[in-house]
Amino acid sequence: MSETKSILKEKSFTFSIHIIKLFQYLQETKKEYVLSKQLLRSGTAIGARVREAQNAESKKDFIHKLGISQKECDESIYWLELLKETEFLNQEEFETINNKAIELLKMLRSAIITSKKNNS
Repeated sequence: MSETKSILKEKSFTFSIHIIKLFQYLQETKKEYVLSKQLLRSGTAIGARVREAQNAESKKDFIHKLGISQKECDESIYWLELLKETEFLNQEEFETINNKAIELLKMLRSAIITSKKNNS
């Protein structure tokens, strides 16, 4: 596995842990149950799809699975924005996790672009 893919695997796993902890905080402290559940689903799916991509049957399948991961990451950013705008997250809480999500999204996009270039 290339170094970029390994970093992506590590960062997406770490992001999932942050999402799970944020989910617990939102449920226990803020008593928010709907948006947090959506965030939990999309936020943990990112790393799961990265793992699936590692076992892809072809380069095309690899790119497809990373594409799904990218969509889940962008969806997670949407839920984070909603949580901030509805004041379940303050600015600092939002920025901390949102910056990680944006970094992950950029890495996924870069990996997809690189894989497409190498595939042609």
